[in-house]
Amino acid sequence: MPVAGANYTPLTPLSFLERAAEVFADKEAVVYGERRLTYRQFADHVTRVANALVLSGVEPGDRVAYLMPNLPEMLAAHFAVPLAGAVLVAINTRLSPEEITYILDHSGAKILVADTELLAPLSDVSANWAKVDKVVALDDVGIEADVSDVPYDEFLGRGSLDPLPWAVDDELTPISINYTSGTTGLPKGVQYTHRGAYLNALGELIHSRHTPASVYLWTLPMFHCNGWCTTWGVTALGGTHVCLRAVRFDEIWRLIRSEGVTHLNAAPTVFIGMVNHEDAGPFPQPVVATTAGAPPSPTIISEMHKLGAEVVHVYGLTETYGPHTVCELQPAWSELDAAGLANNMARQGVSMVIADPIRVTDKNMNDVARDGETMGEVLMRGNNVMAGYFDDPDATEEAFFGGFFHSGDLGVQHDDGYIQLRDRSKDIIISGGENISTIEVEQTIMSHPAVLEAAVVAVPDDTWGERPKGFAILKAGASATETELIEHVRSRIAKFKAPDSIEFPDALPKTSTGKIQKYVLREKEWAGHVSRVQ
Repeated sequence: MPVAGANYTPLTPLSFLERAAEVFADKEAVVYGERRLTYRQFADHVTRVANALVLSGVEPGDRVAYLMPNLPEMLAAHFAVPLAGAVLVAINTRLSPEEITYILDHSGAKILVADTELLAPLSDVSANWAKVDKVVALDDVGIEADVSDVPYDEFLGRGSLDPLPWAVDDELTPISINYTSGTTGLPKGVQYTHRGAYLNALGELIHSRHTPASVYLWTLPMFHCNGWCTTWGVTALGGTHVCLRAVRFDEIWRLIRSEGVTHLNAAPTVFIGMVNHEDAGPFPQPVVATTAGAPPSPTIISEMHKLGAEVVHVYGLTETYGPHTVCELQPAWSELDAAGLANNMARQGVSMVIADPIRVTDKNMNDVARDGETMGEVLMRGNNVMAGYFDDPDATEEAFFGGFFHSGDLGVQHDDGYIQLRDRSKDIIISGGENISTIEVEQTIMSHPAVLEAAVVAVPDDTWGERPKGFAILKAGASATETELIEHVRSRIAKFKAPDSIEFPDALPKTSTGKIQKYVLREKEWAGHVSRVQ
């Protein structure tokens, strides 16, 4: 039987920073421009923020929202918020003001800490933040925002260095809530626990082959699945975090060379931008580049290999703390040519070491044949599966039907157990690692008074992998231009979700029951291209 304090301690990523501040006190923890923080200094900053949150009225279980690029303060939030006993809500910086408002309201966030560049455009909707008691503004680039209640430096100054416990009583309490639009367009709050975050962080370290010498470049948004838990994981080993405000390829290459970057995580579109940039060249030191968000093409895997990167392909969802599977390299693959290796590595692989075995099942939850052809739904179970959707028991029950998490992804399983995605349920679009719901975009197009019907499908894009394209049927006697409809969509939801083009066909293909046959539209658009949807 477990004996508290003797042979059992509740798991929490907070212990990672406690240890790093002790073991690696004078080691460089965080780099951002001219700023350099040791692990002792980083832990002090975290402690001050946590105490400032408590002084501001934050109580155990309260939600604290952050709207911020990959800055040191955003990294600190991953420790400071749970150190105060609260739950971190890291908001996607690309969302529209209305979407941000919805998340603040649904999560019940008591405090919002935001970068002023992101805060300034929210002045028109801030009056609707009824549950937010305080807005703390960080001015990183000299932009003022009239929405804030207190500047970050002043807020930080209120916090003391009085010690707080780097521990929790219950490892199954939430540490964060990450919102995802999923396939319905309605954001759902995915709850991560201290236990799940702790174990998934260790899984990331194992599969991306981190060491205390790791120098990790933040090309992956920290708001996305808490940076696949590497916010906590890299800290666990005492690695160095190199922060990056925006994905600029010239800056990425500069930092790789000047800071000796050894690891980075990113969607395939970032790899595409890197290899095609004028500053691209062989990596001056070994670099492990981990990718997910959309299936990487064999071409981009091969191009990264040519530059000297070791590519690690992982797959997962927000509901699985980010990556859940990894395409493990097999010894026999060393005999393959570059094309054969890249093709094998483009598969989504097998479960990570901290997760239960991955399954692909039919509609009755029976495993499909491992023939690489029979499609089924990808099911997951294990320590890196969410605790459930925040304040949404019905969606949680549906997602966990039969004792497994239903991903909604369709794939096949090969005879070696490796899975490979074939489709996404409900026609979701994966553009540069971001999910775009076709239903949400269609409804927004149809909110235009001239539109009768609309359909949206993924079309090939050299930069983003795929992008949304719209098809609209106008009402009799009504008129609207392509530009007008696109701008209509851009004004109502996040701009990256808006279609790049809209076609006006005479009719939309439909079944006998009137359902639009999106696959007919999609097949026409992907003719001559290799689609992830076969």
